[in-house]
Amino acid sequence: MSERRARPASKNPMKSVWRRAVTPPQPPEPDPPTPRSRSSAPDASEVASVVQAVLYRDGVRVSSPATLADTYRELRDQPSGMAWIGLARPTEAELLSLAAEFDLHPLAVEDAMEAHQRPKLERYGDTLFVVLRAARYLDAPEEVDFGELHVFVGPDFVITVRHGAAPDLSAVRRRMEETPELLKLGPEAVLYAILDAVVDGYEPVVAGVQNDIDEIETEVFRGDPEVSRRIYELSREMVEFQRATRPLVGMLHGLMAGFSKYGTDEELQRYLRDVADHVTHTSERVDGFRQALTEILTVNATLVTQQQNAEMRALAEAGFEQNEEIKKISSWAAILFAPTLVGTIYGMNFQHMPELHWVLGYPFAIALMGLVCTSLYVIFKRRDWL
Repeated sequence: MSERRARPASKNPMKSVWRRAVTPPQPPEPDPPTPRSRSSAPDASEVASVVQAVLYRDGVRVSSPATLADTYRELRDQPSGMAWIGLARPTEAELLSLAAEFDLHPLAVEDAMEAHQRPKLERYGDTLFVVLRAARYLDAPEEVDFGELHVFVGPDFVITVRHGAAPDLSAVRRRMEETPELLKLGPEAVLYAILDAVVDGYEPVVAGVQNDIDEIETEVFRGDPEVSRRIYELSREMVEFQRATRPLVGMLHGLMAGFSKYGTDEELQRYLRDVADHVTHTSERVDGFRQALTEILTVNATLVTQQQNAEMRALAEAGFEQNEEIKKISSWAAILFAPTLVGTIYGMNFQHMPELHWVLGYPFAIALMGLVCTSLYVIFKRRDWL
């Protein structure tokens, strides 16, 4: 999927180990059941906040404590061990317990409690606090779902606090456990593996959004009336996607700047640079999507305006034709009204009408009717009413 995975196998055994760790394996076997998982499976809405707590020593799983208290106790008994604690939407009491045990900074704990944070990287003494925004593409509704992940990385522990369905950290844990040589590198290696999983999770989202944009372009030129709403909704998702990816570029460069100061393993340095390249590429794609959606929205507005203008023109032409017909009808009505008026007056048969006994009265009436009708016809004809 990524350029890193397409490279030929290296003769350096450490590189081979690292590549196996970040390459999705064949269908894996399920994790060994923990004491918590032996009970009947709860409903998805009632899953315990402590997803899994595992202790490692020399890259090998030592135990899977059932509670945080057991994890603390066993970690104290394993001076050279490392604890990896995964939580999903933890309670305030659990986070305060972790803060007291591992001396987590109150500001970082507060951020983990409230969630809805922008991606960032902060260092509090020996503890590194990282906020990531994961994303996944939902095929059925054709939309992007965003999750939030908080990671505390200390000298002998990694704590992940997940708000949302993405990313699937169980797959990261499984790949790391299959390469104990990599897991030996400690919490820093776990952090970089998590970063890789989050960044790799962006690729299906980018592919899904590209497909959506192709469909939208077709709908725009087809004149679909619902396309404007779809463009607007996808544009909002791209704004959220930008907020998730753009800060990662600076975060990863910040980590790379501290290689020498914190003595980061050389292979981890290469890995982080590769992740940074992928983030940069994804961020550029997202920027391109926003620009494309803006242009599509402009084209759609132009096409809608043209269509409205054509409809208005058709209505205007229809109104003009109707007005011309009304002019003709009104003209002929006026012409026919003149003889009707004369004939009506002389048909009243009053005894004392002066023209009733006039010898030229009838020819005069006929001539008057003809003169009035002819005059009206000439007037309406000159005005193009007839």
